[in-house]
This record gives sequence, structure tokens and C-alpha cells, in this order.
Amino acid sequence: MNNLVNRVTLIGNLGIDVESKELGNGTKFAKTRIATNETYVKDGNKVDKTEWHNLVAWGKTAELLARLCSKGSKLAVQGKLTSRSWEDQNGQKRYITEIIMDEFYVISGIKEAVPV
Repeated sequence: MNNLVNRVTLIGNLGIDVESKELGNGTKFAKTRIATNETYVKDGNKVDKTEWHNLVAWGKTAELLARLCSKGSKLAVQGKLTSRSWEDQNGQKRYITEIIMDEFYVISGIKEAVPV
């Protein structure tokens, strides 16, 4: 199989406000975190499990994410999964997995009305 696809779809709530920046070359960048929830039964007891996912957006997607969404907004997010590493100020190697968003849909909790 030659065409393997890296595609992620998540539906969840933003756990923090969107942090956005404009880089020196004018490119817009935004990041936030989204929580997804799963409920299952283990040994007769209901268990709620929350997973946290790092989201990154660029360009127009970043601009819209920062303008429309805030902590608590419920989103459907699509993008690709990526991992990277860096060395922190103490010389420790750190790793992060992120979803690079290419589209999203606000389900509830929109921050600002969008003109049609």
C-alpha cells in the first residue's frame, strides 16, 4: 500500500484559551489544548477518562481559531499528527506530539459571531 494517510479527527473541548502570535514574516501561529473524553465500565464501575491533545494552527486557520474560540469551546478538529523533540534549558531532551490543524468546526462556545 503506497498511499498511507496521517489524518486525525477529534471532537472535544478546549482546556485553555488559544495562544496566538504573528511571526516576523507575518505568518500567524496559534496553539491550544483540547480534551477528549471516554467513558467505559471496568469491574462494574463507570470510569471517565480524559485525554489531552496539543493543537497547532498556521495562517488563516490560526487567525480564525484565535478569533472564534476560547477555553470551553467545543470543536471538531481535523489535521495531521506530528511529533518533535527539543532540549530544554536544563539540557533534558523533551518530546511533544501535536495535531497540526488544517480545519475545524465550532460546535458550541463561539467567542465572536462570524459575518456571512
